[in-house]
Amino acid sequence: MARVIKPESLLRPRPDGLYCPPGDFYIDPVRPVARAVITHGHADHARAGHGVAVATPPTLAIMAARYGDDFAGRAQPLAYGETLSRDGVEVTLVPAGHVLGSAQAVVRWKGLAIVVSGDYKRRRDPTCAPFEPVACDVFVSEATFGLPVFRHPPDQDEIARLLKSVAQFPERSHLVGAYALGKAQRVIALLREAGYDRPIHVHGALERLNGLYRAHGIDLGPLVPAMAGGKADFAGAVILAPPSALADRWSRRFPDPVDAFASGWMRIRARARQRGVELPLIISDHADWDELTATVQEIAPGELWITHGREEALERWAALNGVPARALRLVGYDDEED
Repeated sequence: MARVIKPESLLRPRPDGLYCPPGDFYIDPVRPVARAVITHGHADHARAGHGVAVATPPTLAIMAARYGDDFAGRAQPLAYGETLSRDGVEVTLVPAGHVLGSAQAVVRWKGLAIVVSGDYKRRRDPTCAPFEPVACDVFVSEATFGLPVFRHPPDQDEIARLLKSVAQFPERSHLVGAYALGKAQRVIALLREAGYDRPIHVHGALERLNGLYRAHGIDLGPLVPAMAGGKADFAGAVILAPPSALADRWSRRFPDPVDAFASGWMRIRARARQRGVELPLIISDHADWDELTATVQEIAPGELWITHGREEALERWAALNGVPARALRLVGYDDEED
């Protein structure tokens, strides 16, 4: 009788992250390790200090922009669809649809296939490659918005709400809080697709990553520094900044700003009120509940492992739908939208 390889022989949770014993590497480790495969450039997944960091070329460029060129002992690029082999273990990166360069790690060994999603979403995003489902024995999924209450509306509807407010209040500025990597560039691109062709003012913290997106062929249209001009010059303007800047004295330079915040968490009204957000925009770079469950149904894995987020609800849904599931409860992965 053929020997059945248990998935834990290929990948297993450790305090440092998901570890591959036969290949001796980690996926998105939370502490520096000798060999790391990085799914995307957000700081909770892409740490500096690894001996070797394997990732897509855009993710490596993001890490260099954030941490400096010496962010790892050696940066090893792996383009989408290419395969890296180590001690019989094959690793292939395929698009995750989360942010520029984001990838799922497809790990194969002795006929066993495990797909680690990293963070992902399923809806169209003009700033990154769309998620590609891969058949596998085990699908390792995030669950940031793993509750039925989280059903994200169409992005275009949220952008239309922003533009309607801009038209209704031409004497006010609109200050949009958006995470510096991925969310800000996506909001800008969606505004352009909606026909907004005026210059968009950006906080200095966004400029480097905006430039990196442009270097990778993402057209963001005319952008100008948010420090240029006097208070009256920002009437009717759209200004993008990191969420923390909305409560900073930096924001006082704008005329009676409408505070907006682009995040999946804006579905929870109490969070919007707590932050003092006048115009909550439900725009997320993570899969919502329907996208999470539909993805599992589409891939139809033999097992579902859940790395972080709202694990219990997705684990329960899987059990009710005949999918063996377990929550890994990995720690160290914060939500960049929060």
